[in-house]
Amino acid sequence: MNPTAFDSLKLPTAMLDTLQQMGYASMTPIQAEALPLILQGDDLLAQSRTGSGKTAAFGIGLLAPLNPQFFGCQALVLSPTRELATQTATALRSLARGLPNIKIITLCGGTPFGPQAASLEQGAHVIVGTPGRIQDHLTRGTLTLDSLNCLVLDEADRMLDMGFVDPIREIIGHTPARRQTLLFSATYPAGLKALAAEFMRNPKQVTIAEASPSNPIAQRFYEIDEAQRFDAVLRLLAANRPQPCIAFCHTRQQCQELADFLNANSISAQALHGDMEQRDRDQVLALFANQSCSVLTATDVAARGIDIEGVAAVINVELSADPAAHTHRIGRSGRAGQSGLALSLVAPRELKRLRAIEDNSSEPLDWQEIDSLPVRLEQPLTAPMRTLVVAGGRKDKVRPGDLLGALTGDAGLPGDAIGKISISDFQALVAIRRDQAKLALTRLSDGKIKGRRFKVRLLP
Repeated sequence: MNPTAFDSLKLPTAMLDTLQQMGYASMTPIQAEALPLILQGDDLLAQSRTGSGKTAAFGIGLLAPLNPQFFGCQALVLSPTRELATQTATALRSLARGLPNIKIITLCGGTPFGPQAASLEQGAHVIVGTPGRIQDHLTRGTLTLDSLNCLVLDEADRMLDMGFVDPIREIIGHTPARRQTLLFSATYPAGLKALAAEFMRNPKQVTIAEASPSNPIAQRFYEIDEAQRFDAVLRLLAANRPQPCIAFCHTRQQCQELADFLNANSISAQALHGDMEQRDRDQVLALFANQSCSVLTATDVAARGIDIEGVAAVINVELSADPAAHTHRIGRSGRAGQSGLALSLVAPRELKRLRAIEDNSSEPLDWQEIDSLPVRLEQPLTAPMRTLVVAGGRKDKVRPGDLLGALTGDAGLPGDAIGKISISDFQALVAIRRDQAKLALTRLSDGKIKGRRFKVRLLP
């Protein structure tokens, strides 16, 4: 039997069937090393880069032993950001779809407390959330962890960076001593080692080296004057036309100003930074993930925990002061086995940051001339999709299949014109191929979904 095949593990038949349907042919290195240890009940310290398959590793491990007859919280996943928690919960629901009656709840800040408390009253097998909101529910007595079997700390290094040490300690104080604890992290700093020593029992350790990534990242560096930074970004986009692309900025102001500059130059761009309302952040991420936005300008803090597949290129508008943050930035490019591209602009005042990156590099930096690139785009860099906003969501019993059926049935759109569908409690976002978007708006506005009319609008 192939040792990296999922059927080499003692997993429920329904889960093996689901993995096959999802196209999981064999385990990634982190899954192959971590899953046997998780399934035999060991505590685990796992270090691997983002995009290595760690969500499925701990997801399969915590779902397989669940008792569906007991609606107490049996597994808790702590995530650093609401965005990552939402993505993790979505992945867990996909993995659990063949298992009977498994309920997974997301508990994060930025959303009303009351509906979350009401959901908890109905019981849940798995909870995914951010430390602050989990702490709130524990304090108010709307959540108890007396029956917890498995605790997962995902992106643990990021949670430490964001100051979640004390909330994590308090949450752990509400859990049984004989729980299984799984800690997943891209890096393993001293502070994390000290925290793990406090609450883990003889943990096994798995480290997946990045020496030979399956998706090599080509890095190019361009020396610029400070005043030409935005014009240089325009040149990089004109020369490479990457879609989608993340442009990392140093400040919130730089982030917003660059997005405005790109839009003024016929490039579909959205900004993501800490001054935004949570619902606006969610919408921007949805537009980027469903290909309704070509370039996402983002600060490091805003982009923490975001895991979006298929990013064609990363642009470092300004170098990060932290070499580890630089590595995380460029690692977002070239997922799913494809080669990545990272383009970095370097002004004279950034030379100290550059030296730190150079010291961490195993090969000489590739310097290229910014003046050799075209000054402007020959054709607009327009996103291939537009997004329909439907004023109906999970609370209205609207499902992705209902929207797909309405668009391909009565509305008469071809199936390949419809992209990603994401549904929240009160609305749904549907990506539509740009050339079909206005027709979809007209047809859906005049038609019905599940026999009901919903307000529909089209985002720019």
